[in-house]
Amino acid sequence: MTSPTATASAPAAGATPPATDAAHWTEPGSAAYRHIVAALFLAGYSTFSLLHCVQPLLPAFADSFAVSPAVASLALSMSTGALAWAILLVGAFSERWSRKRTMTVSMFGAAALTLVAALAPGWHGLLAARMAVGIVLGGVPAVAMAYLAEEIHPRGLGFAMGLYVSGTSIGGMTGRVITGLAAEAWGWRAALGLTGLLGLLAAAGFVALLPASRNFRPRPPTGPGFHLKAWGAHLATPGLAPLYAIGLLVMGSFMAVYNYAGFRLMAPPYSLNQAHIGLIFLLYLTGTVASSAAGWLADRLGRGPVMIGAVLITLAGAGLTLLVPLAGFVAGIGVLTFGFFAVHALASGWVGRLARGNKGHASALYLLAYYLGASVMGSTGGWFWMHAGWAGVTGFVAAQLLPCLACALLLHAMAKRAAKAG
Repeated sequence: MTSPTATASAPAAGATPPATDAAHWTEPGSAAYRHIVAALFLAGYSTFSLLHCVQPLLPAFADSFAVSPAVASLALSMSTGALAWAILLVGAFSERWSRKRTMTVSMFGAAALTLVAALAPGWHGLLAARMAVGIVLGGVPAVAMAYLAEEIHPRGLGFAMGLYVSGTSIGGMTGRVITGLAAEAWGWRAALGLTGLLGLLAAAGFVALLPASRNFRPRPPTGPGFHLKAWGAHLATPGLAPLYAIGLLVMGSFMAVYNYAGFRLMAPPYSLNQAHIGLIFLLYLTGTVASSAAGWLADRLGRGPVMIGAVLITLAGAGLTLLVPLAGFVAGIGVLTFGFFAVHALASGWVGRLARGNKGHASALYLLAYYLGASVMGSTGGWFWMHAGWAGVTGFVAAQLLPCLACALLLHAMAKRAAKAG
């Protein structure tokens, strides 16, 4: 396999990576294409499994450490908040480092730190370990989308991006389900330890599968001014700011639902145990289908109309969670999960297509917004839960999804104007 620097020298600062050279595209259907999507599936799995494995354990943390639901949510929010800023910094320097090496170090480091979190003696030690997980984990999402946009032929990019996001949904599901079941059987420490071991296995598989980049060319060292200019250029690029807003709002609404669903399900009239709550996260399977299907439809129908439909589905799911019967509540979470992963898959791919050079910086800004939504909105939802119950959480979610819909409509209008202009 040719190394990233074997075919050309580094481009000048600010130049677009040579991903438009068709001779270097990885074509859909090739063995390299299959290896790439399988490896990035494992990367998505590892990222969301290690990041979100504590979500079904929040009631257990509240119990074990005598903290409120909002404080217990810090075990997740501190990770996602640290991840948001880590992504921005790694995204800035990722133009100098090997894409594969960056993701490899990130995956192995986060898995090892999850084992450390399982052994943490107190609440503050657990929070410190979880923050470290977020910092180290930043290398995967900061680089993965840029890697796909650089290496995969545009004809297959939507499907490849959808499979990567499918991996995140599988990781989010299995991380939550496994920790929920294991915590009920052996306690939350054993549950975290098991998730860390699975993360190490995923990292090993990733290393074995992923080819080195062919289109990425490392840049020479650059100062802060270069990165500020690159971020500013992306914020000024038509269409990217609404995509960043969508990432923040849709993730914030999604996390608000999942952070406090466990507390609702443990209370009357449901009174479910930890294992039952963990099984609720099997609904992430709907996200696996949604992200792949959304990418496939976007390649054929255009991203705009599919994005609008996906946001409406997410909003409908939030409304369904107001139903009191358990079946209605679970169905609402399933519909919301389907819509969320479709929106995320579409927005992720759209950022890569609109970015004009420095794709790592563009991806980092999207993921900064995305994980800040998870951190800030996820914890803020606790205030609504404590003061207005589930109706308050649902209202908080709707208040985020309506502006998200407005952004989707704006992007669709922009795409139509661009198509008419040729």
